Amino acid sequence: MADDDPFADIPGIEEDLARAEEVLSVRVERRTYDKPVTIVEGFDEDATDLQDVASQLKKQLGAGGTVSDGTVEIQGDHADRVPGLLEEMGFRVE
Repeated sequence: MADDDPFADIPGIEEDLARAEEVLSVRVERRTYDKPVTIVEGFDEDATDLQDVASQLKKQLGAGGTVSDGTVEIQGDHADRVPGLLEEMGFRVE
């Protein structure tokens, strides 16, 4: 029976599945005054609340940041920590 989905009652399962299908990339850019900014790209904006992801990253990293044009930008060079944090949230990082 195709209609008997054993996972249908699990809250948030669709969001978790969508996150697992996204492949994100993390890079660091130098901006004005040679300040580093960590940029996370590759989000499906329809399936992911970028404001929530950015808020969680900023809180865990103790840094400022923003959401801009489908990317999350975090102040500072956090390329070593961000992939692990994103994987804990259920994303795949290349």
